[in-house]
Amino acid sequence: MASRIKRLYAPLLAFALTSVAFCTAWALRGSFPFGNTGRAINDQANQYVPFHRALWDLVHGQAAGDALFTWRGAFGQQFLSDYHTYLGNPFSWLVTLVPRNHVDLVVFTVSPLTMGLAAAVMAVYLGRLVPGPWWQRGVLGAAYGLCGWALSDASYIPMWLWGLVALPLLGIAVEWCLEERRWPGVALLVALAWLGNFYTGMMATMAACVLLAVRLVTLDMTGRQRLRALFRAATAAATGILLTLPLLLPAFLSSGAAQPTRAAEFDPQRLDVFLTGMLPATHLWGGRPRLYIASLGLILALAFLMNSAIAKKTRLVWGLAVVLVAASFQFPPTQYVWHGLAVPNGNPYREAFVFSGLLVILAWLSLANRPRPLHLAIATGIMVAATFLLRNTDDFSVETWYAVLGGGALSLLALLLLRAGEHRRLLIPVAAVLMAGVVFAESALSAFNADEKRVRERWAKPAVTSSKSIAAHFDAVRSVDGWPAYRTDSGQPQTSYNDALALQAEGPQYYSSYLPETTFRALEPLGYGYKNDGRTFFGADNPVLDAVFSIGARVAPVPGKKNAWAGRTFPAPPLVTVRGAAFTSPAPAGSVWAHQEDVLGSAVYQVPRTTRTDAGTTRTYTATCRPGTEAYWYSPALKGTLTAAGTALHLEDRLTGVVGLGPVPANGTVEATVRTRSDADAPEYPIGCLDRSALDKAVRTLTATGATEVKAGGHTIEAVLPAGSTGTAVFAMTDVPGWQCSAPRKEFHGLVALDLSSGAEKVSCTFTPKGFLPGLVASALALLALIAVTVVARRRARTGAPAE
Repeated sequence: MASRIKRLYAPLLAFALTSVAFCTAWALRGSFPFGNTGRAINDQANQYVPFHRALWDLVHGQAAGDALFTWRGAFGQQFLSDYHTYLGNPFSWLVTLVPRNHVDLVVFTVSPLTMGLAAAVMAVYLGRLVPGPWWQRGVLGAAYGLCGWALSDASYIPMWLWGLVALPLLGIAVEWCLEERRWPGVALLVALAWLGNFYTGMMATMAACVLLAVRLVTLDMTGRQRLRALFRAATAAATGILLTLPLLLPAFLSSGAAQPTRAAEFDPQRLDVFLTGMLPATHLWGGRPRLYIASLGLILALAFLMNSAIAKKTRLVWGLAVVLVAASFQFPPTQYVWHGLAVPNGNPYREAFVFSGLLVILAWLSLANRPRPLHLAIATGIMVAATFLLRNTDDFSVETWYAVLGGGALSLLALLLLRAGEHRRLLIPVAAVLMAGVVFAESALSAFNADEKRVRERWAKPAVTSSKSIAAHFDAVRSVDGWPAYRTDSGQPQTSYNDALALQAEGPQYYSSYLPETTFRALEPLGYGYKNDGRTFFGADNPVLDAVFSIGARVAPVPGKKNAWAGRTFPAPPLVTVRGAAFTSPAPAGSVWAHQEDVLGSAVYQVPRTTRTDAGTTRTYTATCRPGTEAYWYSPALKGTLTAAGTALHLEDRLTGVVGLGPVPANGTVEATVRTRSDADAPEYPIGCLDRSALDKAVRTLTATGATEVKAGGHTIEAVLPAGSTGTAVFAMTDVPGWQCSAPRKEFHGLVALDLSSGAEKVSCTFTPKGFLPGLVASALALLALIAVTVVARRRARTGAPAE
């Protein structure tokens, strides 16, 4: 028992050093929960917190949908791929244990927990490579968990951080393959790596291939033993990946069907910038590599190449592997391989943790073989000299000097004391405390520096994810909930781009890498605002669109009251309506007003000709409409300030959808002024005047002829129609891949529509993600293989038969 407990010392030390150092940086900056400064950065606020709230809803029975599908986003979208991509980190499930209004706090704690676990697993893996003192493995494990990639790139991306855990997990799996044991365990570790996050799990798997290759070359093995190890690794890896196929295959197919983005081609950084990214406490701007580990680890890794206690072949192979891995980050073809043959939409060095992990392995191999003081001094000198030579690199900061000179000097002192401790044992505890302290302090400084620099970038301004206003917004949405009789729109985004998920609404707001191209093609022509090349959709406060998508309630801020929101309800057709003969709008073809009328099935707009006059950067658009109608504006390409009827609106190109200009005055003149420096212009017909009485009549007709009862299950929808219904049943949801319905589907402006020529009185549709069923079959076969191998191995163990 004592021996088992002692085995926990290294991982516990690594976990504690890592998580506490990271949280210390939060406390120093006064970030939530240690202060009032917002913690959520970029997609953490817009995606990860809302998706974790959706997970909470799912577990607590409050989700409009299930694990396969959600009705709370872009009028109904797949959820399984989003789960696999954004919620795969096992620590994400901790959000289900707290009240819903504290989900964001748990999302933030997922980062230090995952980084701490990664450090702990690395400490265990290092001991499997070469045995050595537990505290030394714990300190170097923390140096890995606090590497530059974790602090600068992934600290606010909880699912990516699982790759940091996956690398040492797969390193342990490699050792089992070399030892020719625990084949089922290897397969399960591979599955665990890919289930947590397939993106960084794939990168960790590639790193494991590097580790396997190096170990096969450096270990004293026969050719037959090497082939057996390769076979075990290949078959176990394939089995493990197949186990994840019910999630992996739908995600892959969803990615292929998603709205395309314009990702930039990979442009390697200059050599000086790339090398600067290896210096401790460095945070370079933008899409640059963050490859560093603490100065203690870097000194030891450099000393590894000079350590004569290690065989020359071993030093050569490991050193060459590290250099080749670094070079592969700069070479476009191999860089694409690291990213699964895709161009990253953002920082292209997302695999940087692999390099940091290899540096930590070199550091441990060096430390375990007691490097000479001269070699340590030379390594420290190389680090200082490199820092001096790279000091003029763009974005080089003084924090790097603090880490290199201060952290480097203390690291060297600790290593020298450790060497002296071979003769004076009392010096070893001093060296241990100093090594742990310098990694802790330097990493806390690095994390603080990364946060300080990152928030200066416009995209990384930290957002508040819980407040009185957000709570009031949520309460207002729930107060007018009527799903599935009608949808509730939470209004323009106030909390995140995924307000529908975050606030339990059913509006168009949705932000996901998997938003289908079919959804974009259905919603964009109708006048909804969007960004991220169409993978993010916003709402549009427009009553015609409300009627089309069965929105019967809307929430908005209360004018003049702080943190106050109010909801209102209004008549809306059911989710399933019945249309007769095809309708063609009389509005100008191609205009947003014509598209809306085509989908609604009624003429409700007067679309006048518009004249434009310019005065410097100010453009005035004038049109004439019937007094009493309501004027609306749409100009997706314009950016600037729109003023009409004394009200100013900010236009963001593509983000701003159809907006209201107010009632048409008695003289019938509609005038809109836009102040812009953009060369873009409004469309030919930017103004449409809505006849509210015509719309009310259309809503009454759709309600009278539409479904008398609608049931929306987790991933199903069923509607009872009036007796004798003929024509086309139109569902207020986009025709995303995966719908299977009770009648033949037909094209209807991108929405799900069924042919009712037979006069059916009930229609239904079921959503199954593409690839889900084949993935289940493949996973079941892999599970059977895993069970079979386990049973056979146990029987052989009982009978004493050889394993092979």
